[in-house]
Amino acid sequence: MEPGPEMEQDAVGGLVRAVPVFGTLDAMDALERRAEFEQIDKNGDGYIDVSELKEALEVCGFKVAGWEVRKMISEFDNKRLTQHEGRLSFEEFEKLCSELKANEVASTFKKVVSKKENLETLGGMSDASSEGTTHSVRLEEQLAFSDWINSNLRMDPDLRHLLPIDAEGKALYDKVKDGILLCKIINHSCPDTIDERAINKRNLTVYTKHENLTLALNSAQAIGCNIVNIDAHDLAKGKPHLVLGLLWQIIRIGLFNQITLENCPGLTALLSDGERIEDLMKLSPEAILLRWVNHHLERAGVNRRCTNFQGDIVDSEIYSHLLKQIAPMDAGVSMEALMEPNHLSRAEIMLQQAAKLGCRSFVTPSDVVNGIYKLNLAFVANLFNNHPGLDRPEGEIGLETIEETREEKTYRNWMNSMGVMPYVNWLYSDLADGLVIFQLYDIIRPGIVNWNKVHKKFSKLRKFMEKLENCNYAVELGRQLKFSLVGIAGQDLNDGNATLTLALIWQLMRAYTLSILTQLANTGSPIVEKEIVTWVNTKLSQAGKKSSLKSFQDPSVADATVVIDLIDSIKPGTINYDLVKIGGSEEDNLANAKYAISMARKMGARVYALPEDITEVKPKMVMTVFACLMAMDYIPNMDVKQDSS
Repeated sequence: MEPGPEMEQDAVGGLVRAVPVFGTLDAMDALERRAEFEQIDKNGDGYIDVSELKEALEVCGFKVAGWEVRKMISEFDNKRLTQHEGRLSFEEFEKLCSELKANEVASTFKKVVSKKENLETLGGMSDASSEGTTHSVRLEEQLAFSDWINSNLRMDPDLRHLLPIDAEGKALYDKVKDGILLCKIINHSCPDTIDERAINKRNLTVYTKHENLTLALNSAQAIGCNIVNIDAHDLAKGKPHLVLGLLWQIIRIGLFNQITLENCPGLTALLSDGERIEDLMKLSPEAILLRWVNHHLERAGVNRRCTNFQGDIVDSEIYSHLLKQIAPMDAGVSMEALMEPNHLSRAEIMLQQAAKLGCRSFVTPSDVVNGIYKLNLAFVANLFNNHPGLDRPEGEIGLETIEETREEKTYRNWMNSMGVMPYVNWLYSDLADGLVIFQLYDIIRPGIVNWNKVHKKFSKLRKFMEKLENCNYAVELGRQLKFSLVGIAGQDLNDGNATLTLALIWQLMRAYTLSILTQLANTGSPIVEKEIVTWVNTKLSQAGKKSSLKSFQDPSVADATVVIDLIDSIKPGTINYDLVKIGGSEEDNLANAKYAISMARKMGARVYALPEDITEVKPKMVMTVFACLMAMDYIPNMDVKQDSS
C-alpha cells in the first residue's frame, strides 16, 4: 500500500476523511498548512515563537484551550522537542498539527468506550421474554463493527440511506432491518455470494425487507455461518446479540478467507523444521496468525513471543515490533509507543502507527489494554491481509494439490453452518477424530449416536487408538443409515484419505437434505431422487413452463433456466425474466446460475451449491438445489395444515 493520507473515521459525523499522519500529508494539505504557517511567521525566517503557538493553531482550525497550549510549550521545553529552543520550524509545526488531528479523530471513539461499561445487558425482545431473559452485548463490538462498516462500505450508492452509522454504533441494529446492508457485508467478505439483482433496493415494504433478510441469512449460511438460532424476524426486530453474533461470523470469514497459500504463497516461510505444506493446511487461521506474528518478532531480533491475542498483547509491545517490521520503509512507522509507560496512552500511540499503514481497524486503545479477543484477532488478521511481509517462495509449491477445492469448501461451509464444534478449517485433519462426523449424524438422525461409545477427550498414551475407534464407529453408523461405504474403513478417515472422506461427507449431506425434505413432505416414507425429478417436471408443467428435467445429469441444466422457471413456478411473479440471459454462452449461463441461486435463497431455500455447480452440471450439487426448492414448496402447505388444525 502506497503511503498517503490515512482514511480515519470521523467519530462525530461518521464521515470518512483524509487524516494526515506524520510525513503523509498530501500536496494540497501541505500547501495550505504552509500558507497558514507563513501568516504567523512575520519575519519570514521559517520559524514561529512558541508564544505564538495558540494563534497559529487557531489559524489552522484547531481550538485548543490555553492550558493545553501551555502544556505543549512546557513539553517542548522539557523534552527539547524543538531544534531551536523557543521556536518551531514548519516541519515541527506540521507534525504537531498531524498529531492533533489524529488524536481528535481517535478521541471520540475512545470517549464513547471509556464513559460506559463495556458490557450492556438487554432484556428479551419479545413481550413474553422481556422479563427474566437477558443477553449481553459488548459495546466494543458494536463500535468496532459499525466503524468497519462505515470504513468499507461508505461509497456504496445503495447504502446512502443507511450510512454512516453513528459514532456509538447505537443505530447499527436499525440499519440492518431492511436487509440491504447485511447483503452488502456478505458480498464484501465473500465477493459474488449474492447476485445484486436479487436484492430489493427501492420502495421497500415489510415483505420485501423480509425477503432481503431471508436472502442474507441463507447466503450467510452458504458461506459457513451458523444461523441455527437466527431467523429473519429476529433481524427485523434488530435483536442486538443476534446481529452482533452474525456480523462477527461474516466479518471473520472475510478476514480469514485471505489467509491461504493461494493468496499468500509466502506462508510457507512459517513452516517449522521438518514440516510440510500439508501441515500448514491443518492449522486454524488463528494459529497461522500467531506463527506470522512470531515470525516477524524473530526477524526483528525480539526475544518475546506471542501465544495468544489476549493477555500477551495488552502492553502493545508485540504490536509495536510487528508494525515496525512489516511497515514499508517510507511509511514513517516508529517505536515511540514503547517510550510511554501508561498502557492506554501507549496503545493509542501504537494505533497511530497502525494508521500509517491504513490498518487502524477494529480496536480502540482500551480494547488492546483489555485484551478483547475477537477484536484483537480481527486487528491482526487485517494487518496480515494488508501487509503480510512474507517473501514469495522460490519455485513452484504445487498449490493445485493442496488448495481447497470448490467441493471441499462447499462441504466445509455446510458443516460449519450446522454449528459443529470445533469449527472445521481443513476437512481431512478436522474430521480425523470422528467428533464432527458424530455431530452431523446426530443432526440427521437424532439419537442414532451412542455417545457412551464415543471418545470425546483423548488420553496422551492412547489418543491414536481412541481416534481410530471413533472413526470405526463413524463408519458403522454410516452403514446403519444404508450409506454406500464399500472399501471405506475407519482408518481411511483417520488418515485423511481425501477420496474416501469426501465420499462419506457427500452421503452425510445427501442424507441431511433428503431427511429435511422427508420431514416436510410428511408422507411417511423417505423421499428419493427419482421423486424429486418427477416433482420438478409436474411443477413446471402445471405452471405452463417449457423447460423440463430428465435427470440431475441433464445437460440442459447448464443455462439454469430450469431452476429459474421452477422458482417462478413455486412463487409466480418472483422472477424478473428481463434479467435472464438466453445467449447460451458460458458467461450468460454463469449469470443465470448466480441469479437462480440468489433468488432461491431469497425465497427461503437453503442452497449450498455454487453457480459453477449448475453451469458444470455437477449432479450431486444439482440434486441438492432441486431438493431445497422442493422443500420450499411444502412449507406453505405446512402452514395451511397448522392454520386449519
